[in-house]
Amino acid sequence: METVTRMRLVGGNLALDFVNTRVGPPGAAPDDDVLTSYPELVAWGRYTGDLTDAETTALRRRARADAAGADATFLRALHTRAYLDEIFQGLAAGRSPEPTTLAQLRDDEADALAHARLDPDGGFAWTWRDDHSLARPLRPVVHAAIGLLTTATTERIKRCEGCSFVFYDESKNRSRRWCSMEDCGTAEKMRRYVAARRSRLIRERPGNTTSRQPTEAPKDLTAPPAGST
Repeated sequence: METVTRMRLVGGNLALDFVNTRVGPPGAAPDDDVLTSYPELVAWGRYTGDLTDAETTALRRRARADAAGADATFLRALHTRAYLDEIFQGLAAGRSPEPTTLAQLRDDEADALAHARLDPDGGFAWTWRDDHSLARPLRPVVHAAIGLLTTATTERIKRCEGCSFVFYDESKNRSRRWCSMEDCGTAEKMRRYVAARRSRLIRERPGNTTSRQPTEAPKDLTAPPAGST
């Protein structure tokens, strides 16, 4: 479970952090996946605070007792992540989600709420304290996606320029470009510094004439003007 606990939670929303469990360079296929089996899904839920310790222990016990059910739920989780990735990566790129994809999310939200209850929490909030099914880790993820789409400003959903993580930009002027300045932001600044330094060293290299402007030969001030005798 060490891979799960090393994951950066920078999405600003549970559904975006779920999408970010599969990573890769911008414009390329994903090359790393935090979720490789049902136990990792449960570990991720605990890591994000979606599950309590008691729920985590109970789900692990249930998964051992029903291995086929756990495998089926894990495949469902991968499917959920795939269509959430399509929705939020698309929005980050300025594309509207497909109606069929939104219909899938609607159906999953209906299923999530069928297993939820309304609890007072400084108001009222949906909780899944009575849900002991193997799909318990997915319910809040789907609900968070619905909340983001229906209450947030979708133009603030962005993709990191360094690693392709999606995040919700809460900066006042909507200027956030990186998943975090400590990771991709710092790496990009270092890359630009190295590139600028390399370019400067090339320009200053002895014998390099690429950055020098051609100069005219000095005039002989002692020579008589043209046409004079």
